[in-house]
Parts: sequence; C-alpha cells; structure tokens
Amino acid sequence: MSGNVSINLSESNLSESIQRTRTAAIALAKLPSMAKNDALEAIAIALEHQAEMILAANQKDVIAANQANLPSALIARLKLDSNKLKSMIAGVRDVIRLADPIGDRQIHRELDAGLVLERFSCPLGVIGVIFEARPDAVTQIAALSIKSGNGIILKGGSEAVHSCEAIASVMHDALAKLPNGGVSPDVVQLLTTRAETLAILKMDRLIDLIIPRGSNQFVRYIQDNTHIPVLGHADGVCHLYVDAAADLTKAVAIAVDSKTQYPAACNAIETMLVHRAIAPNFLPLALTALQERGVELRGCDRTQKIMAINPATASDWSTEYCDLILSIKIIDSVEEAIAHITTYGSKHTEAIVTEDQAIADIFMSDIDAAGVFHNCSTRFADGFRYGFGAEVGISTNKMSPRGPVGLEGLVTYKYRLVGHGHIVASYAGQNAKAFTHLDL
Repeated sequence: MSGNVSINLSESNLSESIQRTRTAAIALAKLPSMAKNDALEAIAIALEHQAEMILAANQKDVIAANQANLPSALIARLKLDSNKLKSMIAGVRDVIRLADPIGDRQIHRELDAGLVLERFSCPLGVIGVIFEARPDAVTQIAALSIKSGNGIILKGGSEAVHSCEAIASVMHDALAKLPNGGVSPDVVQLLTTRAETLAILKMDRLIDLIIPRGSNQFVRYIQDNTHIPVLGHADGVCHLYVDAAADLTKAVAIAVDSKTQYPAACNAIETMLVHRAIAPNFLPLALTALQERGVELRGCDRTQKIMAINPATASDWSTEYCDLILSIKIIDSVEEAIAHITTYGSKHTEAIVTEDQAIADIFMSDIDAAGVFHNCSTRFADGFRYGFGAEVGISTNKMSPRGPVGLEGLVTYKYRLVGHGHIVASYAGQNAKAFTHLDL
C-alpha cells in the first residue's frame, strides 16, 4: 500500500483536503469516458488482487462489533465475504458498461439569429457520503462518482474503519498508478472521525450534496444538522399485501424472500397485510415457511385466532426491525391495505400479491412510494438489480431522484448561451425584436 488515504484533523487541515478533492473533480469532469473507465477497471483489478487483505481487515471489524454487542442487523451489513466482495467488484465493472452521463446536450435552441442556447449535463461537484457499516458502499459510491465526474468524500462508521481504510487504500493506489492524464487519487477521500463528520456538514461552499446511509436516527441527525442538500431516506418500513386473489405458492415465496433474503436491508418487509378471505389458507403455509427460517412473528388479534404467535403492539406497525421479525395484520380490502400503508409506510417500497389485475392496478396507482411492486419481492428495489450498475443510496423524496439512485442522481445541468453582442433591451419596448425560439 502506498499509504493511508484517510484524513485526520490532527494531520491536515480538513477544508484544504476537501478543496483538493474539489480541484481534482474539476479535472475529472473534463476527462473522456475512456479515461474514467480505465480508472474503474484499474480499481476492479486492484480489489481482486487485494481481496485477502480486505477480508482480513473486515474480519477485525466484525470481531470488534461482536465484542461490543452491536445490533445483529448492523453486523450483517458490516460483514464481507468472498461472494460479497465479488459482487462489489462486479458492481464496479457494471458501472464501466453504463453510458457516460456527462456532456449530454439536452437543449439546442436558437433564441434569435446568432443567439444560441444549449443545456448540457454536468457533474454536481463534490459529494459527501456518510454511512454506517456497509463497507461495500465505498466501492459502489466511488465508482459511480468517478463515472459521473464527481469528487467523493467518504465517511464510514467507526465499526467499519478497518474495512473502509483497506478498500479506500486499494482504490487510492490503483488511481495513483495510472499514467498522467488519468483520474487523480484526490477525487476519493476517506474520513474516519466523528469530528470530521460534524465539520463537513458545515462546508456548504465546498460540498454540493450529502448522502447519508444508515439508521433512521442517523439519517435524521444528518438532515437536521446541515444546510447542504441531503439525498436519502430515514425509514425503510416496507409492506407486502397478500390479496384475496393471491396465488398461495407465489405469496409464500415472495413473503419469505422479502423478509429473509437479507433482513437487514432497508427494502425487506416489516409488515405483512393479509386479506381476511385468504388468511385461513395462506397464514399456516406462511407461518411454517417463515418460522423455518427463524422469523419471529407478531400478529393482530385476528391473526392470533388463526396462529399461535405473539401479539403485535401499536408500535410494531411503524417499526423498521432490520431483523428476522415480521408483524402481520388481517384486513378487509385493498382500500384498507392502502390506508394502513399510507399511515405507517415510509414511501420506500410496497408490494402486492394478487392475480386480480384490477386490484393490482388500484394498489399500484394509489400507493405513494418510490417503488410499487406486483407479484415480486420487495428486495428487487436495488440499483444493481435495476441495472444502474450500483447505487449511491435510496431516496424517498418526492422530487427526483427517487428510489435507488445511480448515475442520474449525481448529475445536474448547466445552460450555455452564446451571442454576438445581443442585449435584452433589443427585445423590450415598442420596437422589440421577436425571439425565434427555433430548436436546432
């Protein structure tokens, strides 16, 4: 390794280090696609060569997390294995295959003879990503940032410090070995202390966007303590509604996958709503399948009359467990399902299982969420699975970007207007000239 790429306030002035990233990002924005793709391939190769070192560093974090009795959901997000590392590397290479989002001319319009307006896509500038656990986020976010021409400031949680430092160091070395004219290592910076986190939240003149990834409390803290625009979501309370017209085999498989495939994920379901007409047949099948996978079930009064499970309390309907716990409620109609989700959902991802297309259409239309699914698992709500290559995070904002955020969420645009001495006064008053507004 050529050196530790993390920045510490006692070693360097933080604002100066962020400024270096901003300067590197300006140069990165001008590079052709081939140069950015070469940098990403160099990172992918370096990650493959250093897999053993990365996994060893991660093991230190996992051991420390277990000794500290950190929540099992956090440890699940923290832990890397060979398959997860291979997926990280595949994600980098998937970004290479994506179209370059920079320099796309979206508008080309003559306002008048010799006065031409253009609008081009361009990078945001410098993005700060603050996350808990999830060391795999380092490569996902860095790859998307490089491809979109942005500098990136990464701040992982203290529980993942060895993992993040190992991965960032590998990426830094790979970029440092590129020939002149390549991507500068300064485009990726890693911070390691809480003091640095607090400091960058105040750097609205240097950092253009903050993306927090972590718990509800963590994301809300970030949102409440910065003037920098924040992209993210605070909650992941997702639902599965099993309709009266559901196919039982499909419903059981989708429920099991949505809850157990990766229960720590924000797109795992926390509540299952079941139509009363299908509940007596469906719930015993679902109970067996879910309990075989270690799921603790909690049910409403009507559910407990069918199954011997623990009661669900009022707080369960609004709880993001991120664990093998599922609350179940029996309801009377799709309208009641929609009302429940509207009250307790987090606008993340909601799903329905039904063979009645009219019911599905009502659900898909009336549910207000970033993702609304029919007859499939909520776990599909993911940038990699959507073909985005990777994702920098999930946004439940009503304004775009929304849902899994890939390259398009890291790009903005600028207007360029070129004239030949044109002045606005010529287009005002009694003898005003007329605009042509001709699309070229």
